[in-house]
Amino acid sequence: MKSFPSGIHFKYQWRTYQRHFLDRFDEYLKNGHLHIVAPPGSGKTVLGLEVMLRINKPALIVAPTLAIRNQWMQRFRELFLHTEHLPEWISDDIYNPGFVTVTTYQGLHAACNKKPGVLTDEKSPDPEGAENNFSQITRRLKQQKIETFILDEAHHLKNAWWKSLTDLKKEISPKVVALTATPPFDVSGAEWQKYIQLNGPVDIEISVPELMIEGDLCPHQDLVYFTSPTEQEKHTIENHYHRARTIFEEVNNDKVLLHALENHDLYQNPEQHLDWIYDHLSSYTSGLVYLNFRGKEIADIHFKIIGDEKKLVPEFDFFWLEELLDFYFFTDDLYFKQFHDHRSRLENRVRRNGFLENKTVCFFDNKKVHQMLNSSIGKLEGIKEIVNFEYSVLGDGLKMLVLTDFIKKEFLATHHHNGFEIDKTGAIPIFEKLRRENPDHKKIGVLTGSLVIIPKGSENVFDLLCRTSKVSAGTELSYDGNYLVIHITDAVRHAIVHIITEMFQSGEIHVLIGTKSLLGEGWDAPKMNALILASFVSSFVLSNQMRGRVIRTDKDCPDKTGNIWHLVCFDGNDEIGSKDLDILKKRFKTFVGVSNNDENTIENNFERLHIKIEESKRDLSLINLQTFAFAGDRKNLSNRWKKALAKGNILIEEIQVPKSEMRRTEEMKLTYLKKMLGNFSGIMISTGITFLHEVVSEIVKSYDDIHSMDGFFKVSMVAGIIGILTCGMKFIRACRQYFKYKKFSKYLQAMGNVVLESLIHEKIIKTPPQEMSVVTADDVYKSSVCHLEGGSRYEKSIFIRTLQELISPVDNPRYLIQQEEKFLFVKTGIYFPVPEIMGKNKASAAFFRKKWSENFAHSELIFTRTPEGRKILLQLRFRSLMNRNTKIEQINKWVK
Repeated sequence: MKSFPSGIHFKYQWRTYQRHFLDRFDEYLKNGHLHIVAPPGSGKTVLGLEVMLRINKPALIVAPTLAIRNQWMQRFRELFLHTEHLPEWISDDIYNPGFVTVTTYQGLHAACNKKPGVLTDEKSPDPEGAENNFSQITRRLKQQKIETFILDEAHHLKNAWWKSLTDLKKEISPKVVALTATPPFDVSGAEWQKYIQLNGPVDIEISVPELMIEGDLCPHQDLVYFTSPTEQEKHTIENHYHRARTIFEEVNNDKVLLHALENHDLYQNPEQHLDWIYDHLSSYTSGLVYLNFRGKEIADIHFKIIGDEKKLVPEFDFFWLEELLDFYFFTDDLYFKQFHDHRSRLENRVRRNGFLENKTVCFFDNKKVHQMLNSSIGKLEGIKEIVNFEYSVLGDGLKMLVLTDFIKKEFLATHHHNGFEIDKTGAIPIFEKLRRENPDHKKIGVLTGSLVIIPKGSENVFDLLCRTSKVSAGTELSYDGNYLVIHITDAVRHAIVHIITEMFQSGEIHVLIGTKSLLGEGWDAPKMNALILASFVSSFVLSNQMRGRVIRTDKDCPDKTGNIWHLVCFDGNDEIGSKDLDILKKRFKTFVGVSNNDENTIENNFERLHIKIEESKRDLSLINLQTFAFAGDRKNLSNRWKKALAKGNILIEEIQVPKSEMRRTEEMKLTYLKKMLGNFSGIMISTGITFLHEVVSEIVKSYDDIHSMDGFFKVSMVAGIIGILTCGMKFIRACRQYFKYKKFSKYLQAMGNVVLESLIHEKIIKTPPQEMSVVTADDVYKSSVCHLEGGSRYEKSIFIRTLQELISPVDNPRYLIQQEEKFLFVKTGIYFPVPEIMGKNKASAAFFRKKWSENFAHSELIFTRTPEGRKILLQLRFRSLMNRNTKIEQINKWVK
């Protein structure tokens, strides 16, 4: 076979967004890659199959699990082939590929990494076993002339399987079609580059609002329930904080540490260590902060080096204590070696108290505290409250999934009473919590890879579903005859998952407790209408996959709505509320949903929930009551989605900049205001000089020699006119600049224009300029927002990232833009980093400076790799260190 048989086509009508994508798929595929991001329920599989048909070359399809692998073949047969049986040219055996071969990442990786000589091929024997398995797999795929790779759930490729597939790609050079619901945004920069190298940049993202309009997703909302640590957990955490404060006090009074730092040559002769200071700015600064804290005078030379003209030294707190101890323990071993005994004692004390791990000192953002809050037993009470509330609203119509990480079988008793204290989280502890406190007799079930529990009242339905399988009957739970326990094996696992899912869908189980390993990707239950994410260690990729289970529509229930519950254990002593909350906020960047305010916007940030954290510190119950109010009003949820969807037609990616983060633009605005005042003063002085003749003439008109001064007055008049013209022009320009950029959003737009022109010049953005524009506005959060209108998704994304680099605190750019201004003979400099893309060479940086000068004012280009440039960069990095809590964010928003 050289091509697909004729007559193969999709049997249904394409959805609007699918048709728009297919109309441009040739354009997307020009670079040999087609990367699609779309949420669950969007038809990624069908799109992948259609693209495969249009490329019309032998293909290798790789899926994350056996279930999804089988799903690909099933969908192809049902939706395209219109036959009962798969044709022989479709293979699921990587060792014997067909025109279309479907396998799993794990299977492909295992096949490519077996020992030499395992495969045999009668047509191409390898009697000596010299050829390794990878070469044989490659040879067989080449013989089949495979030219297309389709990678399903492509985010899996950040792990070990990535290498085998990448090596295979190098050998075959196929067109790569990558499909995913959730790109792995939370991986390191290096891993992200590997991901993009294999899959290519994202070409198209099918958004949640588009699917909502098409009716493929139901109205849904994310809800956050706050829990408190148990009394024992509170005691442990408070003890942790007490030990931290004790060490803080010890360091506060440590004479040896003070002596070591005070006499360090770094602080005695800092100008001789500028290179070291540049590379270890936070260590150097921590010493200055500590010395100031201990009452030592800081020499002026230090303020000169770091550019702190106001000589404002920050308060010594736990952040600086961490930096200081890291400096003392690990950064400068050469000098501090003479204090070896003291260092060892202090280091061991910090380590014994749990504040030092893997050469990282951490007091409040501590791994052990985070793990305790993350898996807090207090969350079990929260799960019970949510389940009871949802049942009070939906009654027997409740179909809730509680998803967790572990089984914890040890909490099942084998005798007639289960009095185990529930002091851990997992499927069985959650089951026990709900079973023991179940006054309204909800039907509770458990589904894990090795253990299943069902309500005994559903036994007849279970037996009926088991007739066509080898699943054995269950036995009564030893301490509660209302439940049956079913122990399962690998042979019947797939069947039992199907059976319990059917029972759940039919209402025989109201609350199903499962593990993420079993009910992750590939599992589906469209009738589910509530989900509790009690999974405490999952990556946000898996969190989004879990969330996708409940937002799908149900053809039998057109009015279905879905509630997704997130649990947060709140620590009132923590400035950010707990690491638990911080992680959830980051994950919300991938969750697009409707806001909880009167604006009815569709966004992807945590702020759309309008949860007031300060109020949470005072009264968690009040916040939870407000959340229950939103959760119970499901009819209004549908109305909120309708209103929000009507306000837009496209999901844009924009940058959100709080006014507090626009300090440099405030400086620029003040500079223009100073220019206005200065030039206005010049106009007034010049006017006085111009009319000096008339003024003086009136005063001295009685003197006979008045006419002898005519020459002087003529010169003064000419000078005055020139002064008026010069200062007047400058005054007018300063006025224009000031009023043009009076609003922060206008500054942001001007910066965006500079970035856009520079990216076009670098040929990174290739869309014609007339088809694009930079759009800015002030949003409801009192921030300035900016996005690129027009261009591809990649171009919009690179524009946002580059703009964010420009306005973020300075890190380590190769070039800086310097706007030097004068006011009353005093020079001031405002600096902005030249983004990395434009700072790769001097010509690109010079073009960026040229555009900056055209939009703002004359500026100079500073190369930071010279001694003078490094000095300026050091001062800017110090300012960035002082302003470490930057809040510049990228958000997605549904707009017209």
